[in-house]
Amino acid sequence: MSTDAIVLLKNDHKTVEKLFKEFEKAGDKAHRKKRRIVDSIIEELTIHAYIEEEIFYPAAKEAVPETKDHVLESVEEHHLVVWMLSELVDLNPEDETFAAKVTVLTENVRHHVEEEEEEWFPQVRSAMGRKQLRDLGQRMIDARPDAPKNPLKLQSARA
Repeated sequence: MSTDAIVLLKNDHKTVEKLFKEFEKAGDKAHRKKRRIVDSIIEELTIHAYIEEEIFYPAAKEAVPETKDHVLESVEEHHLVVWMLSELVDLNPEDETFAAKVTVLTENVRHHVEEEEEEWFPQVRSAMGRKQLRDLGQRMIDARPDAPKNPLKLQSARA
């Protein structure tokens, strides 16, 4: 398995996208299944945001100082996402707003992923060498167990 930091983040993006698609395919009455999917989305996005905010963003900003504005924008996007996640934590999947909240969450995350993968990651990859990206990726892997379970404990929740 690669420890390249950008590969790891893209793999997280793919995992979450699969969950979004699974949610979209679930039937209107599949409340238990939707709850399980959303619980997985919350967990995956909370861990991912933690790793980006605590490890990847600071390293990327140092390696590519001109991306500072992108980092700040990304943290603000995380801010919106973690608040949506926090609302979904205890929301009954039969609540009429449940699917709407997941749809808005999905749209926001897809926009965020597109910007990172198409605009920002290539700049970071150019600035960091292969060894630096592998070392950064290993730090990210090592930090996963330390990630909070509650999205409101993320740095971006306070941004």
